[in-house]
Amino acid sequence: MTTADVVVLLFGRRRLPRSLRGLTTVTIDEITGHRRVVAVGSDADLATVLTRLLRADRLDIEVAHVPRWRSARHARVGEARRVPLIRDETGAVITRAAYWLPTDDEPTIHGEAVVDDTLLFDGEVTGVRIEPTPTMPGLRASALSGRRRPNRWVTGRVAQLGTTGALLVRDGVPGPRPVRRSTFYRHTQGWLLVG
Repeated sequence: MTTADVVVLLFGRRRLPRSLRGLTTVTIDEITGHRRVVAVGSDADLATVLTRLLRADRLDIEVAHVPRWRSARHARVGEARRVPLIRDETGAVITRAAYWLPTDDEPTIHGEAVVDDTLLFDGEVTGVRIEPTPTMPGLRASALSGRRRPNRWVTGRVAQLGTTGALLVRDGVPGPRPVRRSTFYRHTQGWLLVG
């Protein structure tokens, strides 16, 4: 892969890592014309890149993630492997974790959640954590204990919630309004993770 095939997308006030100097810096609107994109930013920033690629039908583009605490050297030359892409019903991707949490005026979520055909909870919980997995079936979910720690993990292809109201948080970013239904599932095609 040549230098022309790899571009860098910097988020926020992030600086270009020394090992990525010499590569072209692009905007989010320019990422679909290249073979590899190096996203320098948070998990939410990586999710933004993957959401853009998903909506553009360009999951053939390799993506390297460089959070500020990690070396960027591998992003240039590392091998890419296809991993499950987890999205919700709106087409928004998650890369680290999503949560279903109580709204501000409630201590718990009231409703029911399932992972594939397995009941995750029916009644009340303090929240649910959903995470992508690097291998199939693609995601795992857990009802949270009183201290918002995961209890029993259930793996599957899809996690669904029906509730009287919950706050949806994707990779640390809260949704604009409470939801009554929410679904996260493995997309038909994975994404190409450099790492």
